[in-house]
Amino acid sequence: MAKQVPPSFPAGGDKKRPGIVTVFTRLGLLVLSAFLFAFSFPSGISTWGLFPLGFIALIPLFIVVHRSGWIGIFLYGLFYGVLSYAIFNFWLLRFHPLAIFIVPVIYAVYFLIVLPVLKLCDSFFPDYGYLVQVLIWLGYEYLKTTRFLGYAYGIMGYTQYLVLPLIRISSITGVWGVSLLVVFPSVYFGNALKEGVAKARLFIRRHRIDLFVYTGLFIFVLIFGFVTKSSFETSPQIRVALIQHNVDPWKNDYEESLDLLISLSREAVQEAPDMVVWSETAFIPAIDYHTRYRTDNEAFQLVKKLKDFLGTQDVPYVLGNDDGVLKRLGGTERIDYNAALLWKDGEFAQIYRKLHLVPFTEHFPYEEQFPRIYNWLKQADTHFWEPGDEYTVFEAQGVKFSTPICFEDTFGYLSRNFIRAGADLIVNITNDSWAHSVASEMQHMSMAVFRAVEDKRTVVRSTNGGITCTIDPNGRITSILDPFIQGYLVADVPVYNKRVTLYTKWGDWLGIGAVYAGLVVLALGVVLRIMRRRKED
Repeated sequence: MAKQVPPSFPAGGDKKRPGIVTVFTRLGLLVLSAFLFAFSFPSGISTWGLFPLGFIALIPLFIVVHRSGWIGIFLYGLFYGVLSYAIFNFWLLRFHPLAIFIVPVIYAVYFLIVLPVLKLCDSFFPDYGYLVQVLIWLGYEYLKTTRFLGYAYGIMGYTQYLVLPLIRISSITGVWGVSLLVVFPSVYFGNALKEGVAKARLFIRRHRIDLFVYTGLFIFVLIFGFVTKSSFETSPQIRVALIQHNVDPWKNDYEESLDLLISLSREAVQEAPDMVVWSETAFIPAIDYHTRYRTDNEAFQLVKKLKDFLGTQDVPYVLGNDDGVLKRLGGTERIDYNAALLWKDGEFAQIYRKLHLVPFTEHFPYEEQFPRIYNWLKQADTHFWEPGDEYTVFEAQGVKFSTPICFEDTFGYLSRNFIRAGADLIVNITNDSWAHSVASEMQHMSMAVFRAVEDKRTVVRSTNGGITCTIDPNGRITSILDPFIQGYLVADVPVYNKRVTLYTKWGDWLGIGAVYAGLVVLALGVVLRIMRRRKED
């Protein structure tokens, strides 16, 4: 017997143009989903985020996916992409005059593609398309962190950074395993509600086994999180002093900024730290460049003042700097790197140059292909860097550590590669003060929690305005400094290296696997559709 489909929501979406009430209802659902999505992360509504919302945030979105026709789904994708990221990343208004336009537009394009693909799952697999939709969503989340446009903000797993037993599965799956658990309820109940509340019970009854399996998996993950909690009582400790001078160094007088850093550091060293850490580009003038080429006497005098101070210190210092070098020996063209420098034993001993730069605002490698966009960005006072090429591992006080810079601690693969290169501690240096937004800083910090859990290593963050904190290998925030204050945080943290996690070994296998599995299943869906049509003919 042919399956009966309710006339109000036919298979594959509307067969005729929807009325104005229907359109506005769907737009309302998308608006609701956008707000639920944004508020499940740290936001202006809740500093720490409303993490339970993450499990239901996408239900209205998936209802629209199921109900829409093929023309509407593209327009709804554009609408949702712009709105959701404009609300979620509202603080980009402060970052760069172009950023608040660039990011939502990029996500409008992403959802212009993703929503129709999600709808294909309905057409290809009428009964179990929602399971394929979970794969597609995970694949989308992974792909959006890759290549030039890589951007990790908005991955649903990050909403759960405070639920430590849940997120410890990241030591196996990365953040993608948590995303799977968070997204599934939205996909499942979005499908259940596609024909209204009255039909939802029937759907749940028919697909109750899937719900039971999910519930069992969720319970297993929580048990795993409790069982795998590590103890650090026998681990060696290092005392770090993290300096937060609450100054955007690019917009303040360089000498005043340096004086404040020196003053706070003198106070902090009274507590006998093993290492002092300044934030990203805490000192702007390129130290090595102005030491070698004294073409700017004011910059040289600042470098000299810094070195004179460091020469009086018995403790190693890590500091962020704009590292400038000549492109060719004997030439005049200078290139710059966003760098971290280690001062110990009376000299700058090692340097790390940022590998993964922020697209458009730190790096745009397509000058020749898109000269107008390049010039547009330059005219908007964009400061471009060159990417580094080495996973540097520093060593001080017998501890090996690496220093992902700012945006880099939002990507699991970078910290993983630092650990594989020999680092036992992750020291993130960040400049987030430009945002003037606690929500922005908390969103950034929430992702750093996963870097600790994924590799079972301590993470410390030294920021110029927040969030300066320490995170143990279990993902627990062990100490934190209030944002947007001048001060310092001195804390003893474990140097734990007893476990090499499966994530450290295998990386983002689940995210990559979701991409390939989704493609294979969609290809299978095409084949099955062709076979069904031939059979019908």
